[in-house]
Amino acid sequence: MSLTEIILITLAGVGAGAINSLVGSGTLITFPTLVTLGFPPVTATMSNAVGLVAGGVSGTWAYRRELTGQWDRLRWQIPASLIGAGIGAWLLLHLPERVFETVVPVLLVAALALVLIGPRIQTWARRRAEQAGRSVDHVSSARMAALVAGTFAVGVYGGYFTAAQGILLIAVMGALLPEDMQRMNAAKNLLSLLVNIVAAVAYTAVAFDRISWSAAGLIAIGSLIGGWLGAHYGRRLSPNALRVVIVVVGLIGLYRLLTV
Repeated sequence: MSLTEIILITLAGVGAGAINSLVGSGTLITFPTLVTLGFPPVTATMSNAVGLVAGGVSGTWAYRRELTGQWDRLRWQIPASLIGAGIGAWLLLHLPERVFETVVPVLLVAALALVLIGPRIQTWARRRAEQAGRSVDHVSSARMAALVAGTFAVGVYGGYFTAAQGILLIAVMGALLPEDMQRMNAAKNLLSLLVNIVAAVAYTAVAFDRISWSAAGLIAIGSLIGGWLGAHYGRRLSPNALRVVIVVVGLIGLYRLLTV
């Protein structure tokens, strides 16, 4: 690996770690970078998932304050993410490489649409709750079931490809929960981290020799720094500003997915 490649991969890791903690589509930086440098797509996916665990740790730790008060819900979402990630990792190891790649752009467009209309959905849900005499912060059993199912589905997707799973999680939670963007972002960071850990462990155990450990290590170093930076500055953004960042990065990621 040349010095130029080392620098490019490390910088991609910094960018991916920052964007993952802030939005959740950092893979759309590191994955194309590795593919452009000549890594096979599956090797790039596995190496990327292993390397980005470090960024997930720093981003989640930086957002730990916003996780307070969410554990009653997360105790259901966490198992859904873990099980989904295990299934997704199994699919990556057993299905043809391009099976999900045709679906990714469609999912990303749907997620971005949900991010945009999320406030209207929440307003509608709050109005319905007030009319029914319920607390506006109440999450019904039906919505909780839908949330867990959505978290599981995103976990499957994340275990398989990882790219943009954070945007999908924000979209699902934004449509179903009476939470502000920063708190949902904190939950997204934790759930995405768990998915990446499961995927990384599965890839390491089953396909150790197919992972580029030098690339994974460089991404880990970069993403560890980027994850902290993204969380540090991202917490200062207003909900609307954070929503705009998510949509802009998502559109850029969609373009890169379609052109890689």
